[in-house]
Amino acid sequence: MTLSHDAAGSGPALVLLHSGVCDRRMWDPQWEALQAAGYRVVRADLRGFGETPAETDDYDPVADVWELLDSLGIERAALVGASYGGKLALAAAARHPERVTALALLASGLPGRAPSAELRAWGAREDALLEADDLEGAVALNVETWLGPDATPGTRAAVAGMQRHAFRIQLAAEAAAETAEPSLPAANEAEAAAEQIPPTAPTFDLSGIAAPALAITGAHDFADYREIAVALAGLLPNARHLDLDWAGHLPSLERPEEVTALLLDFLTGAGVAEEG
Repeated sequence: MTLSHDAAGSGPALVLLHSGVCDRRMWDPQWEALQAAGYRVVRADLRGFGETPAETDDYDPVADVWELLDSLGIERAALVGASYGGKLALAAAARHPERVTALALLASGLPGRAPSAELRAWGAREDALLEADDLEGAVALNVETWLGPDATPGTRAAVAGMQRHAFRIQLAAEAAAETAEPSLPAANEAEAAAEQIPPTAPTFDLSGIAAPALAITGAHDFADYREIAVALAGLLPNARHLDLDWAGHLPSLERPEEVTALLLDFLTGAGVAEEG
């Protein structure tokens, strides 16, 4: 499957991978600015988000990313990932470290890391709402959980729209699959299925990632993500952690201009602007 995507601009390749709450539209605030700064920018809807259909069978989202870049003739790229997109960027870099020029990770997950009790409890609340067919309640829970205090009403409405759309297409795909094959997982597991990363051992090995990395977190987010960022700063040979005291889980949407500037400063410092 070719992921629905946009590609524009010229210069070093820069790939934007969205969170599990959003789709590729989350990068609207950065889209033109990154092109204007001299990058060839690619953003894609992962399976079950935006304009890319959901998938109920096993698939490899890491392969999806590299297949998309191969189709665009991109050999090397900097990867910018938010939350699930960050987890996917790490897995992609672990699989092909020679193809990654830099990693910018915003509240990134980490493949194989078990969630905290607090995060599991939050997931149980979301599951309960979906099991009760309270889609709007689940959407509201996500918006209130993942956006920090600086998010504008317009940003909250945009995130709600992206999350609502993702729930609908994922739940519809699961319901259709259950009708055809009753033994498949319940519909409330749709979001988790859409965010799967298959077992990556032995290909998931952070030690091979030499590219400069920046792990950004927010003070208003779950502690899980700061703990991951701190660990990454110790595990990756060329990484640093930046904690934003104003941010929640989606800083690129909460203060877009500030985060765009952070990304551009990081990419310039990482030498990505000099890549051909």
